[in-house]
Amino acid sequence: MGRSSKDKRDIYYRLAKEEGWRARSAFKLLQLDEEFNLFKGVRRAVDLCAAPGSWSQVLSRKLQGKEEKREDVKIVAVDLQAMAPLPGVTQIQGDITKVNTAQEIIMHFEGQPADLVVCDGAPDVTGLHDVDEYIQAQLLLAALNITTHVLKTGGSLVAKIFRGKDVTLLYSQLKIFFSAVTCAKPRSSRNSSIEAFVVCENYSPPEGYAPNMSNPLLDHCYDVDFNQLDGPNRIIVPFLACGDLSAFDSDRTYPLQLDPGEEYCYRPPTQPPICPPYQQACHLRKNNLLAKEDSSFSTLHLSANQESDD
Repeated sequence: MGRSSKDKRDIYYRLAKEEGWRARSAFKLLQLDEEFNLFKGVRRAVDLCAAPGSWSQVLSRKLQGKEEKREDVKIVAVDLQAMAPLPGVTQIQGDITKVNTAQEIIMHFEGQPADLVVCDGAPDVTGLHDVDEYIQAQLLLAALNITTHVLKTGGSLVAKIFRGKDVTLLYSQLKIFFSAVTCAKPRSSRNSSIEAFVVCENYSPPEGYAPNMSNPLLDHCYDVDFNQLDGPNRIIVPFLACGDLSAFDSDRTYPLQLDPGEEYCYRPPTQPPICPPYQQACHLRKNNLLAKEDSSFSTLHLSANQESDD
């Protein structure tokens, strides 16, 4: 497979490189904004689970696009992993389940709450759908938990969600804190994927609610019968497909030359990952050291077996 193979199979991957986005996920936030006008009046924004930074890029370009507004806009990106710097974005390498992370965010906003919180975080999927959905639900609720510490009344939250059989419980939790909750599927999100995004508007916590990081919002006792809510407790959230119908289809393969008058040219990714967990494996494979390690391991194992026989 050549370098252009993924460009041909994934149109949004190619467009992200051409337009300078760090990842194709930037188009998801852009298409959500087209539908919900998320950035209107936003001066303070938080990007949770931000690495590699494509959503922070969108916030930076959209909110700081005009020269006269740049000093008024503050953007904070939070992630456990290191992330390459972005202009106009303050980075916090921290844990979204810790209260000191919320305090640091407010400190960067000079004591003021955020207008908008976004979260495109997702676990490393295992292929076991029930496990993946549960971990993603916990990640979403962790994002909601820290959001209750940093978001102003009337603010908005946008977060990734996996639409599984127990998603009703998540909707019911979100509806406690937001008057309007919509499940949206951007055009750039593959139809074959169970991912979608919850757009939660008008943050209005219950009277007397005190944010607390020590209490998880989803019980660790994952009782299937309990999560199957019905009657007045069952929350039906509207589902909305975002993006113009004339936009590119994320599940379709396109020719490399989209414009007859412009020749295709391969572009490398805008920002390679910083210290990814697979860095050592890539180094060993690039230098043909994996086979040597395997052979040396086999020699040691054989020697050990011989000594035990003796």
